Amino acid sequence: MSGGTPVAGGFMRQRHSQGYASSGDDLEDDACSRLRPLSPPLPQKRTWVETMENVLWIASAIFILYYGDRHSNFIYLLWHDERIRRTPLYLGIVGISLNVLFFLYNTLLTCGLRKSNDKWDFSSTAALPFVILLGVISFCLFSFALWPIWSFLTLPLLFTLFMASMVLVSQLMLEALKPQTNVLRID
Repeated sequence: MSGGTPVAGGFMRQRHSQGYASSGDDLEDDACSRLRPLSPPLPQKRTWVETMENVLWIASAIFILYYGDRHSNFIYLLWHDERIRRTPLYLGIVGISLNVLFFLYNTLLTCGLRKSNDKWDFSSTAALPFVILLGVISFCLFSFALWPIWSFLTLPLLFTLFMASMVLVSQLMLEALKPQTNVLRID
């Protein structure tokens, strides 16, 4: 505290601000002097490491889909190989299809139709445990159905395909739902 500053008739107390070096005790002065951004920050570009990771996931998935079990590709194996357990495979496909439909519905509902800034509303967050449980059950069903072909390699193969699909979906969805900047040109 200051003892005061001598003035013509006596001492007058002054308030000494510590400025920007303060620890934030002087909130009133600090709040008024802060600069506020005028526009929302632009999304940052991806680094080359993130880009290389995405390329690696996609290249690994293409390798798995193309080479399959070294004799035929993955799609041919799914439909024609007798070693695959069909009932868990079909149930897993139904589970993944339900998850994809749920995410497409919520993405189009929140980003496309309502144009809201709040991306997740109450109904979609309430259904997340169901979607997660359905995804885990689908992964287990796929693992059980494809185990006779690749045995212990089934788990990393399915995880690689899952990660590649997440990379592709995020790239496609971000490009499709990117806000359009309306710039009027007068030529």
